[in-house]
Amino acid sequence: MTFFMSQRKYVLDILDDRGLTGAKSEKFPMEKNLKLTLINDDLLYYPTKYHRLVGRLIYLTVIRPDIIYSIRILSQFMQEPRKTHWDAAFWVLKYIKGTLGQRLLLPFDNDLKTKYYYDSDWGGCRITQRSISDYCIFLGNSLVSWKYKKQTNVSKSSTEAEYRAMANACLELTWLHYILQDLKVSIRLPTPVL
Repeated sequence: MTFFMSQRKYVLDILDDRGLTGAKSEKFPMEKNLKLTLINDDLLYYPTKYHRLVGRLIYLTVIRPDIIYSIRILSQFMQEPRKTHWDAAFWVLKYIKGTLGQRLLLPFDNDLKTKYYYDSDWGGCRITQRSISDYCIFLGNSLVSWKYKKQTNVSKSSTEAEYRAMANACLELTWLHYILQDLKVSIRLPTPVL
Protein backbone atom coordinates (compact mmCIF):
# COMPACT_ATOMS: atom_id res chain seq x y z
CA MET A 1 0.00 0.00 0.00
CA THR A 2 1.28 3.46 -0.89
CA PHE A 3 0.05 6.93 0.00
CA PHE A 4 0.48 10.03 -2.13
CA MET A 5 0.12 13.62 -1.00
CA SER A 6 -0.91 16.03 -3.73
CA GLN A 7 -2.30 19.55 -4.01
CA ARG A 8 -3.42 19.30 -7.64
CA LYS A 9 -6.82 20.94 -7.06
CA TYR A 10 -5.22 23.79 -5.12
CA VAL A 11 -2.74 24.39 -7.96
CA LEU A 12 -5.51 24.33 -10.57
CA ASP A 13 -7.44 26.91 -8.52
CA ILE A 14 -4.39 29.21 -8.41
CA LEU A 15 -3.80 28.83 -12.16
CA ASP A 16 -7.45 29.51 -12.89
CA ASP A 17 -7.47 32.55 -10.60
CA ARG A 18 -4.45 34.05 -12.44
CA GLY A 19 -5.73 33.06 -15.90
CA LEU A 20 -2.85 30.68 -16.66
CA THR A 21 -4.73 27.43 -17.33
CA GLY A 22 -3.93 27.69 -21.05
CA ALA A 23 -0.43 29.13 -20.66
CA LYS A 24 2.72 27.40 -21.86
CA SER A 25 4.55 25.63 -19.03
CA GLU A 26 8.18 26.22 -18.02
CA LYS A 27 10.82 23.57 -17.33
CA PHE A 28 12.50 25.27 -14.36
CA PRO A 29 11.04 27.04 -11.29
CA MET A 30 12.95 30.26 -12.02
CA GLU A 31 14.68 31.85 -14.99
CA LYS A 32 18.37 31.04 -15.23
CA ASN A 33 20.63 33.85 -13.97
CA LEU A 34 17.66 35.97 -12.83
CA LYS A 35 18.87 38.61 -10.38
CA LEU A 36 15.95 40.14 -8.50
CA THR A 37 16.70 43.26 -6.48
CA LEU A 38 14.80 45.82 -4.44
CA ILE A 39 15.23 48.62 -7.00
CA ASN A 40 15.19 47.46 -10.59
CA ASP A 41 11.89 48.80 -12.01
CA ASP A 42 8.45 50.25 -11.23
CA LEU A 43 6.50 49.32 -8.09
CA LEU A 44 3.32 47.29 -8.55
CA TYR A 45 0.18 49.42 -8.45
CA TYR A 46 -1.73 46.77 -6.44
CA PRO A 47 0.81 44.96 -4.22
CA THR A 48 -1.92 42.96 -2.47
CA LYS A 49 -2.20 40.75 -5.59
CA TYR A 50 1.48 39.88 -5.22
CA HIS A 51 1.08 39.29 -1.47
CA ARG A 52 -1.83 36.93 -2.06
CA LEU A 53 -0.10 35.01 -4.84
CA VAL A 54 3.16 34.54 -2.93
CA GLY A 55 1.21 33.56 0.20
CA ARG A 56 -0.61 30.88 -1.77
CA LEU A 57 2.70 29.64 -3.19
CA ILE A 58 4.22 29.51 0.30
CA TYR A 59 1.35 27.21 1.34
CA LEU A 60 2.07 25.06 -1.70
CA THR A 61 5.66 24.45 -0.53
CA VAL A 62 4.24 22.17 2.17
CA ILE A 63 4.42 19.30 -0.31
CA ARG A 64 6.46 20.85 -3.14
CA PRO A 65 10.09 21.14 -2.00
CA ASP A 66 11.12 21.80 -5.62
CA ILE A 67 9.80 25.37 -5.51
CA ILE A 68 11.08 26.38 -2.06
CA TYR A 69 14.10 28.27 -3.41
CA SER A 70 12.04 30.32 -5.84
CA ILE A 71 9.36 31.15 -3.30
CA ARG A 72 11.96 32.16 -0.70
CA ILE A 73 13.44 34.59 -3.22
CA LEU A 74 10.01 36.02 -4.09
CA SER A 75 8.94 36.38 -0.45
CA GLN A 76 11.87 38.73 0.24
CA PHE A 77 10.13 41.42 -1.82
CA MET A 78 6.75 41.45 -0.07
CA GLN A 79 7.23 45.00 1.29
CA GLU A 80 7.75 46.61 -2.15
CA PRO A 81 6.97 44.19 -5.00
CA ARG A 82 7.91 45.31 -8.49
CA LYS A 83 6.97 44.23 -12.00
CA THR A 84 9.98 41.91 -12.33
CA HIS A 85 8.98 40.16 -9.08
CA TRP A 86 5.44 39.72 -10.41
CA ASP A 87 6.80 38.26 -13.66
CA ALA A 88 9.04 35.87 -11.70
CA ALA A 89 6.02 34.71 -9.66
CA PHE A 90 4.16 34.00 -12.92
CA TRP A 91 7.19 32.02 -14.14
CA VAL A 92 6.91 29.83 -11.02
CA LEU A 93 3.20 29.32 -11.73
CA LYS A 94 4.00 28.21 -15.28
CA TYR A 95 6.56 25.75 -13.91
CA ILE A 96 3.99 24.38 -11.46
CA LYS A 97 1.52 24.02 -14.34
CA GLY A 98 4.01 21.77 -16.13
CA THR A 99 4.57 19.64 -13.02
CA LEU A 100 0.98 19.09 -11.85
CA GLY A 101 1.64 15.38 -11.40
CA GLN A 102 4.32 15.91 -8.73
CA ARG A 103 3.39 14.61 -5.30
CA LEU A 104 4.97 13.21 -2.18
CA LEU A 105 5.28 9.43 -2.02
CA LEU A 106 4.71 7.73 1.33
CA PRO A 107 5.14 3.97 0.85
CA PHE A 108 3.66 1.72 3.52
CA ASP A 109 6.56 -0.74 3.48
CA ASN A 110 9.53 1.38 4.46
CA ASP A 111 12.76 0.23 6.09
CA LEU A 112 12.51 3.13 8.61
CA LYS A 113 16.13 4.06 8.29
CA THR A 114 16.69 7.81 8.51
CA LYS A 115 19.16 9.65 6.34
CA TYR A 116 19.62 13.30 5.67
CA TYR A 117 21.22 15.58 3.16
CA TYR A 118 22.31 19.12 3.88
CA ASP A 119 24.03 21.92 2.04
CA SER A 120 24.74 25.61 2.31
CA ASP A 121 25.43 28.41 -0.10
CA TRP A 122 28.00 30.75 1.44
CA GLY A 123 26.85 34.35 1.00
CA GLY A 124 24.03 33.10 -1.22
CA CYS A 125 21.59 35.94 -0.50
CA ARG A 126 22.46 38.80 -2.82
CA ILE A 127 20.63 41.34 -0.68
CA THR A 128 22.01 40.57 2.82
CA GLN A 129 25.10 38.47 1.91
CA ARG A 130 23.95 35.82 4.39
CA SER A 131 24.44 32.15 3.70
CA ILE A 132 21.56 29.87 2.77
CA SER A 133 21.08 26.52 4.53
CA ASP A 134 18.96 23.68 3.30
CA TYR A 135 18.36 20.10 4.27
CA CYS A 136 16.02 17.22 3.63
CA ILE A 137 15.40 14.21 5.85
CA PHE A 138 14.19 10.85 4.60
CA LEU A 139 12.55 8.08 6.59
CA GLY A 140 13.21 5.09 4.39
CA ASN A 141 12.29 6.27 0.89
CA SER A 142 9.91 8.97 2.10
CA LEU A 143 10.83 12.61 2.34
CA VAL A 144 9.48 13.67 5.74
CA SER A 145 11.16 16.99 6.50
CA TRP A 146 12.91 19.72 4.56
CA LYS A 147 13.92 23.31 5.02
CA TYR A 148 15.48 26.08 3.00
CA LYS A 149 16.40 29.11 5.07
CA LYS A 150 18.64 32.13 5.19
CA GLN A 151 21.07 31.77 8.10
CA THR A 152 20.55 34.24 10.95
CA ASN A 153 24.25 35.15 11.21
CA VAL A 154 26.72 36.13 8.53
CA SER A 155 29.26 33.32 8.15
CA LYS A 156 32.90 34.30 7.71
CA SER A 157 33.78 31.24 5.64
CA SER A 158 32.15 28.49 3.61
CA THR A 159 33.19 26.00 6.31
CA GLU A 160 31.30 27.97 8.96
CA ALA A 161 28.24 28.13 6.69
CA GLU A 162 28.39 24.35 6.12
CA TYR A 163 28.76 23.72 9.86
CA ARG A 164 25.69 25.88 10.63
CA ALA A 165 23.67 24.02 7.99
CA MET A 166 24.71 20.66 9.42
CA ALA A 167 23.89 21.77 12.98
CA ASN A 168 20.39 22.92 11.98
CA ALA A 169 19.73 19.64 10.20
CA CYS A 170 20.98 17.66 13.23
CA LEU A 171 18.55 19.54 15.48
CA GLU A 172 15.66 18.61 13.19
CA LEU A 173 16.86 15.01 12.99
CA THR A 174 17.10 14.75 16.79
CA TRP A 175 13.57 16.12 17.11
CA LEU A 176 12.33 13.61 14.53
CA HIS A 177 13.98 10.72 16.42
CA TYR A 178 12.21 11.81 19.65
CA ILE A 179 8.86 11.99 17.84
CA LEU A 180 9.34 8.51 16.38
CA GLN A 181 10.36 7.19 19.81
CA ASP A 182 7.15 8.61 21.31
CA LEU A 183 5.17 6.90 18.57
CA LYS A 184 6.91 3.59 19.45
CA VAL A 185 8.54 3.41 16.03
CA SER A 186 11.95 1.79 16.17
CA ILE A 187 14.43 3.22 13.73
CA ARG A 188 17.77 1.93 12.59
CA LEU A 189 20.77 3.94 13.73
CA PRO A 190 23.18 5.52 12.93
CA THR A 191 21.86 8.09 10.48
CA PRO A 192 24.05 8.79 7.47
CA VAL A 193 24.84 12.46 6.89
CA LEU A 194 25.26 13.30 3.22
